Amino acid sequence: MDLRSRVAEETGTQVQVAFCEALELEGLLDAVDARQAGQADRSLDAAVAVLEPILLAVLDNGPQMTSGSTREFMAMCAIAQHFGRPGTPTDQAWIESLFSHIKADWPHLDAIDDPAVLRAELALVRVEYNTVRLHAGIGYVTPDDEHEGRGPQIRRARRVGLTRARRQRIAYHRLQRHQRQPPESR
Repeated sequence: MDLRSRVAEETGTQVQVAFCEALELEGLLDAVDARQAGQADRSLDAAVAVLEPILLAVLDNGPQMTSGSTREFMAMCAIAQHFGRPGTPTDQAWIESLFSHIKADWPHLDAIDDPAVLRAELALVRVEYNTVRLHAGIGYVTPDDEHEGRGPQIRRARRVGLTRARRQRIAYHRLQRHQRQPPESR
């Protein structure tokens, strides 16, 4: 059996399930339901003839993303679609960076063949990635810290601590240099 026959293909249905789960996790599923029931608050969009999308999905050009059923599902959920240019991974640099970090920090994920095991492992990785791992792009805080508004306070406390440590280090070395000098040279 060759590798291609073992690799599961991602389908439009799987994409829809993944988006529904993501909307639910982010607390946006109620907004989708309200939009579909015609209960969305149009006063927020009074200056705009059309309601704003609930979410923007930045997508690759895979067949499961460009299919008619996916397009209809996204429209039904008020998810705007933005496609990267083919062959231009820099259009989605942030997701390429995420994949790179996931592959480098958790290489064991590549060896998992069972979708249920992979789903469970990814749930653990998601928690660690968002609540433990410090991210350089947001000032060495976790995404959870940034999302909850703690990022600026953590960065400020870090700057204050580094400034204090530098002053203490300079004072210590000046004192050491002064104490090492022979008494006649003082």
